[in-house]
Order: sequence, then C-alpha cells, then structure tokens
Amino acid sequence: MVRRAEAVCARSLTAKELREALLGELRPHVPYDGHVFALTDPVTNVASSPHADVPMLPWDRLPELIRWRYLTQVNRSDHLLGHPAASLLTATQSPEDSLVWLHVQRDLGIVDSASVAFGDRFGSWGFLELLRTAHPFTRAELDVLTAVAPAITTGLRRAVARTFAEPAAAPGATGPAVLVLGPDLAVRSQTDAAATALMRLLPPDEPIPPIPAAAYNVGAALIAQESGVPVGEPWCRVHLGGNRWVTVRASRLGQDVAVSIEPSTATERMDLFSRAHGLSGRESEILGLLVVGLDTREIAGQLFLSEHTVTDHAKAVLAKTGARTRQRLLAGVIGAAADRPETPAEA
Repeated sequence: MVRRAEAVCARSLTAKELREALLGELRPHVPYDGHVFALTDPVTNVASSPHADVPMLPWDRLPELIRWRYLTQVNRSDHLLGHPAASLLTATQSPEDSLVWLHVQRDLGIVDSASVAFGDRFGSWGFLELLRTAHPFTRAELDVLTAVAPAITTGLRRAVARTFAEPAAAPGATGPAVLVLGPDLAVRSQTDAAATALMRLLPPDEPIPPIPAAAYNVGAALIAQESGVPVGEPWCRVHLGGNRWVTVRASRLGQDVAVSIEPSTATERMDLFSRAHGLSGRESEILGLLVVGLDTREIAGQLFLSEHTVTDHAKAVLAKTGARTRQRLLAGVIGAAADRPETPAEA
C-alpha cells in the first residue's frame, strides 16, 4: 500500500486528482462509508479545500458539522500532527466525548471514524477522516493510514507547489468580496464579488449555489479561537486556478462573522511558495530579497554573505522549484506572466 501511495503521489496530479486517486487506492484496504479529505493552510491548520463525500449528511447541516469539528479536540487534525492515525472509539472512553459526534455524527448513524493528519517540518498540508456506519476501524486499518501518511504528506505539498508553475490566469472580479455568517455559520448576506469568488473556489457539480466551505472553515476557526480551543488563526490561502491564490479571512462583526476573500499578498504567496517547495530558512530569506528587487551584490551586503554564497543559494532555489531562470522563479512567486526575454545578467 505504501508503494502504491508513493506511485500515485509521484504523478503530476492536481490536489483534487491526487486525493481522488489516493481514496481509490485506500478503499479496498480501509473500507469506509463517507470521507473528508481536506487540504489545510500549512501555517494556520485551517481547512482550505475540502474533498468530501458524506452521503448521510443533509446539506443544511454542513455549517453545523464544520463548527463542531473545530470545537472538538478529539482527533482534531492539529492534535494528530506528528502522531499515528487514530479512531474515535480508541481515542475516547465514550464517543460522546467527541462534540462533533455527539451533536452531528451520531444523528447520521456514524459508528466510528478514523483520522490521520498530513504534516512535515514545512507545515500542515491536510487531513483525512474516514467514516463508518456499521463497524469500528481495526488497529491494522489504522496502521495502514499511519504507514501511508509520509508519502501522502509529500504528495499534497508537491501538488500545492505545482500550482505556482501554472500559467498566469486572468484577473478575478474586482470589488469587495465579503460574506456575513450568522452564529450558526449560515450565510446571511454576501457581495456579488463573493458569489463569483465562491463559484471559482468550489464550482458545484449541479446548477445550485456553491457551498462556501472555505468560509465555513475560517468562521469555525474564529469561533474555536474565541472559545479557547484554537486550531490556528482564522484564515487560509486557497488556490483559485492558474497560479492565483486568495486569502479567506474571518473576523468578528457583532454577533455575526464577516468573511473576506481577497488576492493573497506577495508575502502570503512567498511564504506558501517557500514551504511548498521545501526551501530552507536561508533560501526563503534570499528569495524574499529577490522578490523585492535586490540583486546578488545587494543581497550579499545585507546578509553579510559572499556573493558566491548568495549565488549558490539562489541556484539551490532554482533547482528545488524547477524554475530555469530567476525571472521565471519570481513570476511564479508573485503570480505574473514571464514573457519578457531575460538578459544574461538576469538569468
């Protein structure tokens, strides 16, 4: 199973394709009735791009499910980072110790769940929760999930890295993109730009309004933070197609929660780019100075390094990111096209 997971993760798949392929490989070994396979922001641990199929869940209960998932510390993804996969029944004296099971999953007929988180020294990249309605997960099945976790972690991180090599996409709609969620995370109102952004974030399979899952997740993260059980800061970066990324952020608005959707800043993009490509601290530092326009000599002076050392670090960054030139490297970081011919000095 580990070899099969590694083979899947070695393919140049999108994050959605990768998760679908991995679920197909896992199902014969760890059968399940429902699943949630989410990407997470590597800094905040907040779910950014869900891939879910919970057929027993009514859609109108999705905000409630997400809210309780963040308020529940049993097998929550941030607590599982660096630890083996765990099931609900092995992690608790009673399933009622899990607030998400007590308030939602019990009503859905869920008997047990198995969860594993995917993280490395560069951040958290996702989590998988498998659901069953008939019988518990076995220790052997949990061992399978634990064994494949390192390969899946690397695969998810590399899938994020590949988005920065995609062609520059057309600019999105301008104007404020804001949703207002009630205390139960139900959408109260939204701007036209927010509706457009949500359609791009999660296009529905049917002609129905898109489910604002990213908004629910940052809203739930804010509520968890205010309740003293924080997952991380209530924001996450979400891929919007091409090499575009947006940042979804929640803040308090009286009794409601305001969720904004806006293009990720250069700093937010560079941090994600560095983590996804596995850059060292020094390499990330030099990349940041390249982004603001410093040349090799200026970087060497600012960091008290030799120009030769700076050049070596820059070459390492190019090698890790697969960029042929500095201009193409920077184009990927900032999300711009790289059509202008480069001079020898720039290359």
